[in-house]
Amino acid sequence: MDYAKDIAKYTDSCDDACVAGIVRHCGIALQSRDASMVSCSDPSERARVRDSFLKKKLGRTEPDEALDAAILEVCETMKDTRSKSRVTFYYLLAQKYGQLDMFRTATA
Repeated sequence: MDYAKDIAKYTDSCDDACVAGIVRHCGIALQSRDASMVSCSDPSERARVRDSFLKKKLGRTEPDEALDAAILEVCETMKDTRSKSRVTFYYLLAQKYGQLDMFRTATA
């Protein structure tokens, strides 16, 4: 999948180094189609994104309600696509919180 092209549908700027970092963070999950997508209609999936990505990876400490609202905002942004790429979803969340730099990788 061309993650940069997918991300470009939702934002004016796409940093390839940050995309590579998010892909590396997702790792083996991207090999499974089911795990590589985010299901906005599944409350347990949204909770997983909140707890595993926003809280653990990004270190967000806002109340769950605020984090859930951010997730739903990205769901709304991506509502035109049924299959929401986890990489794109995480990119948009990290961008929202100004934390894309933590995924920046050194490029040779």
